[in-house]
Amino acid sequence: MALQQIDPVSENDEMAECIDNCFEAAQACEWCATACIREGDEDMARCIELCRDVADTTTLHARMMARDSDYSSDLAETCAELCEACADECEQHDADHCQTCADVVRECAETCRDMASA
Repeated sequence: MALQQIDPVSENDEMAECIDNCFEAAQACEWCATACIREGDEDMARCIELCRDVADTTTLHARMMARDSDYSSDLAETCAELCEACADECEQHDADHCQTCADVVRECAETCRDMASA
């Protein structure tokens, strides 16, 4: 049986896009945080912290949307705020991984904000 036949999210394009963006943001943030750690620059501490927070929060938000939780819209607002804070921080750094992460989490923030108001 195909997932689309049993998945209530598959009928909601906006939610499906947000789930995809959340998982992509988590991946970008994990990659960015790891790269920052490996660089060993103490100025990257805030970037690492925010990236790790976003990775955890976006993953949880995606899982809650997938199970159609009544609380996912509440988490969507927090997720959007964290993504925006992370993007603001990443944009301050010249590293390619930070710039890429900023772009990805900004897109995630937008779709999470849409889900919060849905």
